[in-house]
Amino acid sequence: YRHRGLSIPAAIERAKEDGSIADRPSIYAAVASSGREIRPQVLKKSSLMALSRAIEHEALACAVSPILIGAFQHEGFYRAVEPRYKQIAKQADAAVVFADFERQREPKGGPVEIPISSEDALGNEWAVVVDSPGYCACLLAWEQPGVTEPDEDPDLDRRFEAIWTLDPIATRRASQAAARLVSRCDPKLGAEIDELLIDRPLAFEEPSPALTALTNRVVAYLDAA
Repeated sequence: YRHRGLSIPAAIERAKEDGSIADRPSIYAAVASSGREIRPQVLKKSSLMALSRAIEHEALACAVSPILIGAFQHEGFYRAVEPRYKQIAKQADAAVVFADFERQREPKGGPVEIPISSEDALGNEWAVVVDSPGYCACLLAWEQPGVTEPDEDPDLDRRFEAIWTLDPIATRRASQAAARLVSRCDPKLGAEIDELLIDRPLAFEEPSPALTALTNRVVAYLDAA
């Protein structure tokens, strides 16, 4: 589980070196290396679940024709929220989820299921990305090796280094990185998502960095409670 091909910190450093998202094995690294004002913080899984649910519910309420991306580490984690993702997928231009699926599937009325390898850095990540012209949000996290272990710690207490933002440019970068990762398994689908992103307007409102910073502080306090 821990011995993956390229660690998240290594992926971040490599992305910083060339500034490109092409062939980056990590959605988190693509955004963390983007230079946007996004401060990482360590959060429990229970806090990530609450943030994810809020982003997903807001997508159902506000997002028009979004591109939806989710990364779940394990298939069982996705199955627990699959009904909600199917709801969002019904109104999405594209919807994709990554997990350790046995094979790629395109279930009717649901996101395309993309399998990830045990060698992928993405297999250690958590991602919820909603990219639509009127609403965008991006929550990305990676589980820090040696901090908590899935088989040794209470599941909801597992710790992740997380970044989340309403920044449309950072969200678009996450979408583009996800499209590249889709292309490794399904070049046609990856190209289709890329094509959608080329002409897609960014979310029209860019939030104040102070708003994101304040919200991050609130989340940190709740996480520590």
